Amino acid sequence: MSKYDFLDEYSNKELAEMIPIIQKKIKQNEKAEKEALKKQITALVAKGGYTLDEIMGGAKIKRPVKPKYQNPNDASQTWTGRGRKPKWVIELLKSGMQLEDFVI
Repeated sequence: MSKYDFLDEYSNKELAEMIPIIQKKIKQNEKAEKEALKKQITALVAKGGYTLDEIMGGAKIKRPVKPKYQNPNDASQTWTGRGRKPKWVIELLKSGMQLEDFVI
């Protein structure tokens, strides 16, 4: 006998309706657990006379940069404006368009 045998009382439709509710609850629980762990770790580190940044090296997490430009002929092609210009940007500039013409 399993602790999940009570689920046999529900139809497939009812079980399917529970999935997003359960997934949301899992995310909420994970967030709460992470916050609690963070508080515990911060308190432990502070007890030793340090900050979390001092212990972990203060490394910054690189976040993806949002694209600033989009190919007017193909919306799937974007560019952040950093690094080398993609071929589609070079081709559009050669055709007489200005970079401002494809700002998102």
